[in-house]
Amino acid sequence: MPELPEVEAARRAIEENCLGKKIKRAIIANDSKVIEGVSSLDFESALLGKTIVSAHRKGKNLWLHLDSPPFPSFQFGMAGAIYIKGVAVTKYKRSAVKDNDEWPSKYSKFFVELDDGLELSFTDKRRFARVRLLKDPTSVPPISELGPDALFEPMTINEFTDSLSKKKIGIKALLLDQSYISGIGNWIADEVLYQARIHPLQICSSLSKENCATLHNCIKEVIQYAVEVDADCNRFPCDWLFHFRWGKKSGKIKVEVGADSSQFPSNWIFHSREKKPGKAFVDGKKIDFINAGGRTSAYVPDLQKLSGTVATKAAGKPRKQASKKKGGDEAEDNDGDEDGVGDEPTNEEEESTKITKPKKGGNPRGRGKKPPMKRKAKESDDDDDDDSGGNNDVSSEEDDEDPTEKGRKVKTNTSNKQAKTVKTSKRAVSSQDGKKPKRAK
Repeated sequence: MPELPEVEAARRAIEENCLGKKIKRAIIANDSKVIEGVSSLDFESALLGKTIVSAHRKGKNLWLHLDSPPFPSFQFGMAGAIYIKGVAVTKYKRSAVKDNDEWPSKYSKFFVELDDGLELSFTDKRRFARVRLLKDPTSVPPISELGPDALFEPMTINEFTDSLSKKKIGIKALLLDQSYISGIGNWIADEVLYQARIHPLQICSSLSKENCATLHNCIKEVIQYAVEVDADCNRFPCDWLFHFRWGKKSGKIKVEVGADSSQFPSNWIFHSREKKPGKAFVDGKKIDFINAGGRTSAYVPDLQKLSGTVATKAAGKPRKQASKKKGGDEAEDNDGDEDGVGDEPTNEEEESTKITKPKKGGNPRGRGKKPPMKRKAKESDDDDDDDSGGNNDVSSEEDDEDPTEKGRKVKTNTSNKQAKTVKTSKRAVSSQDGKKPKRAK
């Protein structure tokens, strides 16, 4: 995926080769997914006869300033790239277009020919890029929503340290947030964290001032070296993780940079991004892959260690996940609390709920209301067996009951029958009494 160095290389190539030249021909792809908010014909008409005055970049976005608006802007997405025929835009990203290459490419979304014969094309194989025609690219999303540019607008050490102290998320996730700092992508985030010896999941607010200062310096160093690579690749230090993020196709991580690994330091983690787990090493130390900030992340466990409460939680997490499969009380007992102290209130609440449910007249199985005379007789049954079905008859399951409990049930049932008999006889007497006044008449 193109990140700040690739997009900055494209901006510099345009600045060096295209400024002051007029657009005499334009071909915009008829692709509404990539060409956003304008038809290809209207886009072409807006470009013809215009002169390229300057090229600008913020984060991973590039736009051309013409002698009058509107201006074309480019969001590179997963596989966007700038080609200039006859010019090597960047030695580690693309080489110059060859005479036998298809030109413009079938993946071209934006193509212009300048008045001196130079030709420029923006391509996108995967169609995740966005090309727009805007009156002021900086005043609308996505550029208006970006944080300070990591190369052009770096925070001071004090600003950086103060901002991190207020963030309660993992450092890798924050670095990938373009509204915080724009231009840092997946491989740069991994590289700077490796150089700073900081774990990708470490909570920002837990970082010491020394950690923050080191990370601030590493961001500056890695980005500046990466941007300058095609000027003098020998300037890169030999102890960067960059190289080890690259390797043979393994299906672990797909990187769209397409770099020549010889252009970068031999011990950047970058080169092992596609090596299989267990086969990726840097300076003899194993590289592991985890999910951080929603992205697959390369890091060196021996050098990038979690600290504080994050480390404690991470250590207990595998046991929690395993216990959830068992469910019920067993899962509660295996949550890592010492001596099960943390589980006691939960168990007491559960027991209390079981005891009080019948008193409230509730029915855990959702059956209809029970007859008033039978409710008391059924209290003990509901406590012991929810599947009683509301029957007063003694079932075969009662054979296993405690004799005392069984006797209590029989006694209760007998008293209920006696109460019913008394009630029936009272009704009969009442009926007879009601007939006596009639006989008197």
